[in-house]
Amino acid sequence: MLRKVYRISKAGSIENLHLIEENINEPEETELRIEIKAIGLNFADIFALTGLYSATPKGSFIPGLEYSGIVSKRGSKVKNFSIGDRVMGVTRFGAYTTHINIQEKYIRSLPKTWSFSEGAGFLAQGLTAFYALIPLGYLKKNQTVLIHSAAGGVGILANRIAKTFDAYTIGVVGDETKFATLKKEKYDSYFIRDKNFKAKLKDSLKGKELNLVLECIGGNILQDSFDSLSPTGRLVTYGSANFTPKGDSPNFFKLAYNFLRRPKIDPLSMISSNKSLLAFNLIWLWDRIEEMNSYFDELMNLSLDPQLIGKTFPFENAIEALHYFKSGKSVGKVVLEIT
Repeated sequence: MLRKVYRISKAGSIENLHLIEENINEPEETELRIEIKAIGLNFADIFALTGLYSATPKGSFIPGLEYSGIVSKRGSKVKNFSIGDRVMGVTRFGAYTTHINIQEKYIRSLPKTWSFSEGAGFLAQGLTAFYALIPLGYLKKNQTVLIHSAAGGVGILANRIAKTFDAYTIGVVGDETKFATLKKEKYDSYFIRDKNFKAKLKDSLKGKELNLVLECIGGNILQDSFDSLSPTGRLVTYGSANFTPKGDSPNFFKLAYNFLRRPKIDPLSMISSNKSLLAFNLIWLWDRIEEMNSYFDELMNLSLDPQLIGKTFPFENAIEALHYFKSGKSVGKVVLEIT
């Protein structure tokens, strides 16, 4: 059968992404075919399309990491799902499409009260927040957590997870229009990211130790956040938003400038200050499916509210959605919907 996909022949510019029709093979014995209803956007999509993501497939590829939809076909050895089931799933690229064949081990049932958009916005960003806070960040009861990009999809879910540990959470955003979202999400304190970052953070701490930082900006913000940690504190970084291209394709002079000025934290000084810096790329968990599914289980057992959906776009408007997403104006999750 034919499906519609967004395919890019070679990474380098968002404008190289085109909506086309192509054949989809029959599902293999242990695969499901999902009729996709919603697709979650992630910064990994932007970096992959512009050629700045090391995990990007070589040559032509379909972007997208998370989605939701309905099982429309199943292989002969599929055990846990039936045709018509509402599901959500992750994939190592390939989600920007109307139909996908996927191994059942990468699929989860969509909670009955969740919309397709809410399902498409939960797994990849929920796993990112969970993996950063728990296995890597070693979050404990009543600790203090600083969350960058606090009104984004990862930030919102990170705050909700931290609150299950009774954490004191501090959110940082790019502009005050997002304060209403942070207040609704019950951050204990929040402020705008600017040149006075360290002073604002000190005021927000109110004498508390800073135990854990979730960092995704890079540059001076990463350095200042690390410097502000208390002894035994951990900074977990999972992105570098300061490398996000302003246009459709990268400005390599600016990238080189930011790269040369990136923080350089000396391991010997880390030993002396008793602070830790950890970094990860969630996509590598795709190949460790048993470990990833154990985190899925723990995440779902927290019974979090569904993801906040900030804005939706029709599937046909993916380019517009990507431009909006990388503008920094969004809150919560940006989702493509297929009707």
